[in-house]
Amino acid sequence: MVKLLGISGSLRKGSFNTALLRAARGAVQGDVALEAATLHGIPLYDGDDEQQNGTPPAVRELKARILAADGLLLVTPEYNNGVPGVFKNAVDWLSRPTPGVADVFRDRPVAVIGASPGGFGTILAQGHWLPVLRTLGARHWSGGRLMVSRASAVFTADGTLQDEGVRKQLGEFLQDFAAFTATNKPEPR
Repeated sequence: MVKLLGISGSLRKGSFNTALLRAARGAVQGDVALEAATLHGIPLYDGDDEQQNGTPPAVRELKARILAADGLLLVTPEYNNGVPGVFKNAVDWLSRPTPGVADVFRDRPVAVIGASPGGFGTILAQGHWLPVLRTLGARHWSGGRLMVSRASAVFTADGTLQDEGVRKQLGEFLQDFAAFTATNKPEPR
C-alpha cells in the first residue's frame, strides 16, 4: 500500500486546486490511497510566537499526517506568477523543528501539480517550488508534469472534473508518482 497525502494550497472554498485534489483522490487506483489536507487554521509564521508558544496545533496535526504518508502531493495555485503566500507560509511552519517530531520533508517523495484559470497552468509556481523542495531535502518527482490551464472549462461550477483528457493525464501522473514513492519511501522516523 502506498499512502499519499495531498495538500491544496488554496483556502478558497471554490478553488480549482482543491477541486483538482478531490479529482486526484478519485483517480488513484490499485494499492494507492490519497488523503486530502488543507491549510486552514495555520497562522502566519511568527518566530517570537513560536519561541513563546511552540508549534501551533494545526501545524503539529499536519506534520503528523505528512509523517504517516509515504509521499506528498502539493496542489499549488499560482498567484502573480509565483507560489501563493499561504502555501509557502505553511511549508515554512512545517519545516521548522518541533520537539519530538521528525523532519517531514527530508527524503520524502514530493510531486507538484496545479490548476489555473490562465493559459499557462501553474508552470511558474511549480518552478518556484523546485529550489524550496531542494533546500528541504525532499525527493522531488520530476517524471511528469500536470499543469491544468483554463480550469474554468475543465471543472464544472460545482468543482467536478469534466475534461476526460485531464482525467486521464491525472490518473497516469498519480500512478507514476505512486510507483516512484513505493521505491523511495522515507525511512520510519
